[in-house]
Amino acid sequence: MLFSSISFIYYFLPMVLMLYFMVPFRFKNCILLISSLFFYFYGEPIYSVLILISSLSAYLHGLWIDKLRKSRYAKLPLICSIIFSVGILLYFKYADFFIENINWLFGFEISPLKIVLPIGISFYTFQILSYTIDVYNGNAKVQNNFFNFAAYVTLFPQLIAGPIVRYTAVEQELSQRKHTFANFSYGVNRFIVGLSKKVLIANTLGELGKIFYNLQESTLLFYWIAAISFMLQIYYDFSGYSDMAIGLGRIFGFHFLENFNYPYISKSISEFWRRWHISLGTWFRDYVYIPMGGNRVGTVKWIRNIFVVWFLTGFWHGANWNFVIWGLYFGIFLIIEKIFLNGILNKLPAIAGHIYTLFFVIISFVIFNTNNMSECIEYIKGMFGALNIPFSSAETEYYLRSYGLTFVIAAFGATPLTVKVINKIKYSKKGEHILNILEPVVLVSMLLLVTGYLVDGSFNPFLYFRF
Repeated sequence: MLFSSISFIYYFLPMVLMLYFMVPFRFKNCILLISSLFFYFYGEPIYSVLILISSLSAYLHGLWIDKLRKSRYAKLPLICSIIFSVGILLYFKYADFFIENINWLFGFEISPLKIVLPIGISFYTFQILSYTIDVYNGNAKVQNNFFNFAAYVTLFPQLIAGPIVRYTAVEQELSQRKHTFANFSYGVNRFIVGLSKKVLIANTLGELGKIFYNLQESTLLFYWIAAISFMLQIYYDFSGYSDMAIGLGRIFGFHFLENFNYPYISKSISEFWRRWHISLGTWFRDYVYIPMGGNRVGTVKWIRNIFVVWFLTGFWHGANWNFVIWGLYFGIFLIIEKIFLNGILNKLPAIAGHIYTLFFVIISFVIFNTNNMSECIEYIKGMFGALNIPFSSAETEYYLRSYGLTFVIAAFGATPLTVKVINKIKYSKKGEHILNILEPVVLVSMLLLVTGYLVDGSFNPFLYFRF
């Protein structure tokens, strides 16, 4: 079930809210668990059993870790938990990738298993791992109530595409959280904004991408238009989902951490990754990079740590070599920046840092969005005039005019300018009064516009569903 669907917005969500706020607090987690399982079952009937098995495994391993905490065997249940969770992820997400590469390397003819990827498995597996690791390290108390723990793992606002919510972030709120009108209002507003980002901007930019790939003949300019379009699309698609998840979480009394912080205003690749998919970056930092020694080791080991983290970051995104290369691509830039480029960037005007970052981020998303490296190389050739194609055409200019307004809105909205303007208006009493009147009108108008698009539009899933 998609957040950006009529069935979710006008049937599922109102029913869940009605049941949730009708029952006493002690039953609220049960309502969330049941509704979350139904939400997942709606899209993945078979794999609903898998997520329950994963939850039960993590719950039992947590109890086991707590029981052996002072024993010399305390690490055993942690290792078992990691092997079980990572093993499931490797089997369901990467088995065919390994078979394909073994066949290529050794000339075998092993038949692929053709396993359908369970939706959201990468996200909820990382949440489970964060729980057992934090319990072992003493950063989280063991959860004795299975229903509360299962509600955390399956919580539908962030189940399918994140953000990766660590157990420690909601540990207290699982057993005691406040439901206020202010939280509810903020959650609804945030949800509508995220929904609008997805349906009105990301989906529209996605249409332009489909047009590009269906063209018989393209132009150098259209290659760049399509590349920039995808860069904006994936931001609005994924940050829109995160907005909706954070908004829904707040409605139910949970405070999820932010997942994006205007990454396209960054002046370096390092800064970009502090602002992009924050929950994933901090997860790898805290559970892989720092335990390996982080930057508190010699240069050679530090470079090794960077490559390991960014290999895993790329591989986490998908069972394809282009994702691995995408991750290592960023790892190389981070090493180069740390060793000598940061000093140069700090001396240059800010605009130079922005251009440098955006240019290489655009190239990175070309790698990310292609199916294999030969397709990626062909695409990059098209961007840099190596395919003997014209610079522009009447058709290219037509689509540029048609989608020009969307590009302008998307580019402007990817910066904090809108928020700054609104905050400045709020400083005056008159401005605050006007905003209090306009805000609900604008939000209702956006919801109606989105509804019109959804009724008349076609199926358009979130890009990160495949991860």
